[in-house]
Amino acid sequence: MLVPMERLSRFVLRRARAVGLVIAAAVLTGGAALALLLPRVTEANEFPGLPGYEANQRITAEFGTGGEARPVVPVVELSGPADLTAAFAAVSAMGARVAYEEPVFAEGNTRYALVYGGPVQAGGLPGSALGEGTDLAERVRAAMAPHLPSDARLHVTGLDELATGIDGGGVDMAVKLSVTIAAALVVLIRAFRSRLALVPLLTAAVAVPVSFLGLLAASLVVDIHDTTMMMAPLFGVGLAVDYGLLVVSRWREERASGASPLDAVHTAMATAGHAVGFSAAVVAVGLVTMVVLPIPLLRSLGVGGMLVTAASAAVSLTLLPLVLARAGAVKAERRSARWPRWAALIVRHKVAALSVSGALLLGLSAIALTINLHVPRSADLADSGPGREGLTALTDAGVPSGVLTSFDVYVPDAGAVPALVRTLESVPGVHAVVSPDSWRSGDAALLGVLPAAEGEPGLATLDRVREVVPDGVLVGGNITQQEDFLDAAYDAFPWMLAILSVATFLLLARAFRSLVLPLKAILLNLLSLGAVLGATVVLWQWGWGTETLLGIQPDGAVGTFVPITVFAFLFGLSMDYEVFLVSRMREEYDHTGSTREAVVNGLGSTGRLITRAALILFCSFAAMSLGGELDVAVFSSAVAIGILLDATLIRAILVPAAVAVMDRWNWWWPGYSRRRPSRQAKDSVSDSTAARPFSAEPSDGRPITPDSV
Repeated sequence: MLVPMERLSRFVLRRARAVGLVIAAAVLTGGAALALLLPRVTEANEFPGLPGYEANQRITAEFGTGGEARPVVPVVELSGPADLTAAFAAVSAMGARVAYEEPVFAEGNTRYALVYGGPVQAGGLPGSALGEGTDLAERVRAAMAPHLPSDARLHVTGLDELATGIDGGGVDMAVKLSVTIAAALVVLIRAFRSRLALVPLLTAAVAVPVSFLGLLAASLVVDIHDTTMMMAPLFGVGLAVDYGLLVVSRWREERASGASPLDAVHTAMATAGHAVGFSAAVVAVGLVTMVVLPIPLLRSLGVGGMLVTAASAAVSLTLLPLVLARAGAVKAERRSARWPRWAALIVRHKVAALSVSGALLLGLSAIALTINLHVPRSADLADSGPGREGLTALTDAGVPSGVLTSFDVYVPDAGAVPALVRTLESVPGVHAVVSPDSWRSGDAALLGVLPAAEGEPGLATLDRVREVVPDGVLVGGNITQQEDFLDAAYDAFPWMLAILSVATFLLLARAFRSLVLPLKAILLNLLSLGAVLGATVVLWQWGWGTETLLGIQPDGAVGTFVPITVFAFLFGLSMDYEVFLVSRMREEYDHTGSTREAVVNGLGSTGRLITRAALILFCSFAAMSLGGELDVAVFSSAVAIGILLDATLIRAILVPAAVAVMDRWNWWWPGYSRRRPSRQAKDSVSDSTAARPFSAEPSDGRPITPDSV
């Protein structure tokens, strides 16, 4: 009986001309879809429904400044009393909102203020709007300097001025894509050493435009973020090349063993194509579960990733039969016995391999428990430069660093301000509360709350402020919006995990014909994801090697959206390799009835292939981390680390060791005992005499060809 993928290949080849025309039309319309899609792409990071976001929208709409923006803090060191009204008025004249009216924030002979950027007013500095961060800092410095005493020293600090980032502004998309394609080509040429190396790249060249059709359709119901558009080509190239590599490799093995071009296509589709279909389904499920998150950016990433995965699989399973059916004769790849030898070694020392690899993963997972997803602390930011000099001057004057995380409180009735100020000043952890007369708009007013501390104590202060404000009063600010995001995203995470686990279990149970292997795969995958987050903490929070490897100075925190998106992407991608490896083990077990042979032959024949596929996808995400926004660099480097970790420690050691330890329990499937192979008696990991297609001895130079994929 024909399996579904073999039926698909026969269908495609019977209607080759029609299928070819459909693919060509999809590529051409994909280019047109991109032109229609780009104007619909948004750069806005919106968080509808979150209290902090809604408060910031209200503040920005009525006051034109502040809201989610972090304050810039000018610090003036004086030798004696001085009137700084003109200097701060110059900043206000730029369109910024400034807390400088008397009493000026003063500590000895040091004066400081809070400045929030806003639209440029008539007579302001050039530019369409005042920005935040270093741009606003430079404008503040230029506006204040002419109005200060000659002996005054001006510093401008703030979290944005202390923030580290990517040296040189990053690498543009064309360069990243070129790096990905070049790396893939090198791997493919080494793998095939013939024109076959171009076939997986052809798959990617078709899949990426086709994915734009899906993104255009999706843009009618969800916002497509520019981060998704940056991710789609890189992810599409890596995934489509991976799928193409797997199918073409199996086809080449069949041709080298004497199969005709058509028979080789059908066998490759029935085995490798079957694995591609299931793995793509698992990857897509992992990504589409992000739609349960109440954050448009994350939904966009999930939907975009799912559509790219679907396009890559669809093109691989339709275009490749057409191309390979017309390909000529090929030679088998000359293989060493390294992977079979390695697999035999893992089986022989299965308990030790499982213990050591598991301990390493548990250790990294323990580090992940220390992850900081909140606003970076000033102590973890730049330790030199103008921003650090300003913070030092501020703290030397006795001002706590918590003022850098000051946030707004929107009061709809300005008459309630005096009583509310007294209430907020009594809140533990509040250093000061300010309400300049200029912070009025109609009946509404703004208060500025200056926490005494950063980090967890500062967040506790924020919570206490939110508890004491009366109904109708809104608490905004950057830190407030960040915390609401964390609550919303990670409150939904258990639902995302539950949906993903159930869907993955059902898919893998069908693919492996086992109820134990899917459960093992999910548990080991969760463990590996914990290890990836631990490695991310080491790289980005601790900063070990970050500047050396990426030219980026970390800020002591991991982006708020990073763990949940890394989880969604890596859960599916890791299962990708799980399907390729365990499907082969399942196939070998069906042929031999021996778990030992299943592990040795399965890993022996797919180890090199999985390593090559992982290397291509690793390069894709590594290229994404070469520049752009810091959060994107953290996310993409974390996924790259996860792919590398998964293809080495997980698939090369932990999975085969776990399968070897679990022995016959791996293959438990209700009713399967009636269909077990006749060689069931050999189903013992300790059976060292079991025949196996791969020799664990050194190669004699002849090609080593597996009996099956």
